[in-house]
Amino acid sequence: MTEPTDTIDVLVVDDDFMVARVHRTFVERVPSFRVVGTAHTGEQAIKAVDELRPDLVLLDLYLPDVFGLDVIPRLRTAGHDCDVLVISAAREADAVRDAVRHGVVDYLLKPFDYEDLQPRLERYATRRGRLLTTVVRGQADVDRVLAGAFTPPAGSALPKGMSVETADLIERALRDADGTLSATEAAAATGVSRVSARRYLEYFHDTGHADVTLRYGSTGRPERRYDWRA
Repeated sequence: MTEPTDTIDVLVVDDDFMVARVHRTFVERVPSFRVVGTAHTGEQAIKAVDELRPDLVLLDLYLPDVFGLDVIPRLRTAGHDCDVLVISAAREADAVRDAVRHGVVDYLLKPFDYEDLQPRLERYATRRGRLLTTVVRGQADVDRVLAGAFTPPAGSALPKGMSVETADLIERALRDADGTLSATEAAAATGVSRVSARRYLEYFHDTGHADVTLRYGSTGRPERRYDWRA
């Protein structure tokens, strides 16, 4: 995989030229993703990965020269550790199981729309960012990486208007903070508004994931400080 950057380079692999063009358009609509090339056969895909070094390969399975999943071990043998997201019309359970065994990051059935691909790419970006930056201090950090994103408590869902992606950003900021964190500091660390950061911090407090302490200044209301519960 290439060195960490703000841009995720993608190779689109599909035997149909028009479909590959549509998928390229979908990918490039998602912020931080950039298509660096397309391929239409397994051999072309292997050569393109070697030349372009993408971070992610959108891999069709029904290629004219080789079954898509057979491309993955050849990439690994060649020393490439790019991630693979399968895009295929293959609905057979065996194909899905084999894809999982090959370590694909996701499996999306064709045909699909932009609205189907977008959240999967965003989840991938979140997880990739965590894998590249995480510091493992204990089992909770390992579980957080493997989970792929913040998961609400069992039997519950995030309140209306809140997203898993933003909750994950706030959680990461809390976990990585050296001590406690205010809503203003959480906003600065994640790029969300202070009001939004405060709402997510309060949600974590209400669900038992974070503790709150008050810091009193010389004047005005005390500042609420949040700390992730280990």
